[in-house]
Formats: sequence, C-alpha cells, structure tokens
Amino acid sequence: MAILAAFGDRPPEEVPEGIDSMELAWLVHQIEQRYGDSVDDEAMSRMTTVSTALQVLAELRSGPGALEPGGAGGGRSV
Repeated sequence: MAILAAFGDRPPEEVPEGIDSMELAWLVHQIEQRYGDSVDDEAMSRMTTVSTALQVLAELRSGPGALEPGGAGGGRSV
C-alpha cells in the first residue's frame, strides 16, 4: 500500500481500490527493484485492485523461491 501511496504522493488511506495501468507499472517496477526479480504477465494481469495485488504478492512471497528483499528470491521470474 505504501508503494502505491508513493505514486502520486498521497497517504495510504487515499489509495483507491482500483489500480490503473500507470499505478500497476509503478508497482511492478518498485517490486522488481526491491526484490530483484521480475513479475510475469500472468501475475500482473491479476493485479487489478489493491486487494488482488496484495493477494498476488502474498502468493509470490510464500511460493517456492519466494521473493526476498534485496534480490534473494533465487532469480526466478514471478
């Protein structure tokens, strides 16, 4: 939520539930920079709302070769 809030310089409580294409691009870029892995098209296509983005990210963090801050996710494409 904080990453999306940074896009548009707003407090987290002002982030709308829907994620537009610019917000999605920003979010994916920030995730890739933070975790050193890429987010695949299937995962991105599911990130249409804040709720689904959080769900997808939770799945990516808990799956095999899970994302770790600093790029310790094993270099897998997620």
